[in-house]
Amino acid sequence: MKLKDIEKPVYRKHLNIIIVSFIASLLILALAYGQALIMLFADVGNITPEPEVKAAGELTKDAAASESNFRYNFIGVLFALLTCVFALHRLRASAFFSEVYYVWQIKQQQNAIYRKLKKIKAAAANDNVNALIILNFYYASLKQIYLLDDNTLTMSKLDKDISELNTRIENKNLTLSTDQFNKSLLADY
Repeated sequence: MKLKDIEKPVYRKHLNIIIVSFIASLLILALAYGQALIMLFADVGNITPEPEVKAAGELTKDAAASESNFRYNFIGVLFALLTCVFALHRLRASAFFSEVYYVWQIKQQQNAIYRKLKKIKAAAANDNVNALIILNFYYASLKQIYLLDDNTLTMSKLDKDISELNTRIENKNLTLSTDQFNKSLLADY
């Protein structure tokens, strides 16, 4: 996977639109599916009506009906979630989603590297070139994502790690690039 430049304002704008759209569509679809399922399958006649006494702790007829519809509302939420996930899956290759999908892929790659980071750092300490390539990509991608997400709390430690890695690479007279990274390199660790 290759790192590419992302415009932060465009990324943030698209991410916010996607998040708000997902939440709004999930809400609307859950209500619509739930009501449709209730209209189609709920049998109000089978509900044993309680006396309409509104004393504390007693159920009214409306409360008993809403409790029996819980499963239809829950199924409606599940259908809405499946619909939204399917829509996101279909739209991920569109131009509007390109920045957000790229960042998502980078974060997945970072997670895969992080799970093996201890072994990779040990190999890099022994001057393993593949480990140095992986660390170079990992640190560069972390910096890019931190800047895109305004996560600057740990940036000083990351900059220190990057400078230590660059010093190690220079001492070995190596020329490494993030473009050399391939996820197949992780198989060795």
